Amino acid sequence: MQIKRAVSSSSVEASAAGNPYGALQKIRSGERGSLTDAVEETLREAIVKLVLEPGMMIDKLAICERMGVSRFPVSAALARLAHAGLVEVLPQRGTRVKPISLEDIRQHLFIRSALEVETVRTVALMHDPATLEALALNLDQQREAVTSGQRLRFYGLDLAFHEILFDSINQPRVKEIVAVSRNALDRARRLVASPERLVHTLEEHECIFRAIRNGHADMAANAMHEHLDQVVDELHRSASERSDLFEP
Repeated sequence: MQIKRAVSSSSVEASAAGNPYGALQKIRSGERGSLTDAVEETLREAIVKLVLEPGMMIDKLAICERMGVSRFPVSAALARLAHAGLVEVLPQRGTRVKPISLEDIRQHLFIRSALEVETVRTVALMHDPATLEALALNLDQQREAVTSGQRLRFYGLDLAFHEILFDSINQPRVKEIVAVSRNALDRARRLVASPERLVHTLEEHECIFRAIRNGHADMAANAMHEHLDQVVDELHRSASERSDLFEP
């Protein structure tokens, strides 16, 4: 039996009420060996969605009570999240959600840029009809999401757009490396996911697609490079507005 877990859609109300743990749902019964996985996934989602904000001290007892689990799976899950760079242990103080590091972001974007730029260059040279059709459909759905203001749906479609590119070149190790870096960027991307940024992201994706469709490898590579550079610029603006969420 698979354990059910999720971050509640009422996270905004819970945070407004001063209880971010209220966004965590109880874990239903299942295989005991999966408890740590379920707690980890729930906490990761809450951290990435900024329900548990960067810099916030973590109350293990509150998590245990809210999710209906013992301290062991919570501690084990937090140890995994520390290894992933999402939480950190402060000696004599406890565990907190790790503030966002612009330096870490720059390094992860360097990795993404190096691999994704070459990926779109390869895709443009392939000119595969199935890939072009999948990208075109994805962009249609992105436009619908932007028009209707569906930020979460757009976020998923954004990820899918890049997934299509990686799947088309059939390089699973490259895809895996980029996935690790992308996961590390998820919190930061949520901060810049304003309605205006969604429009700009769509425009950048369309520019990448046009270059791929026309077989212009260098133009596609440059468009992807500029697309990823925009993330850094937006984050610097966010860091100046919400310095409490970022490492000094």
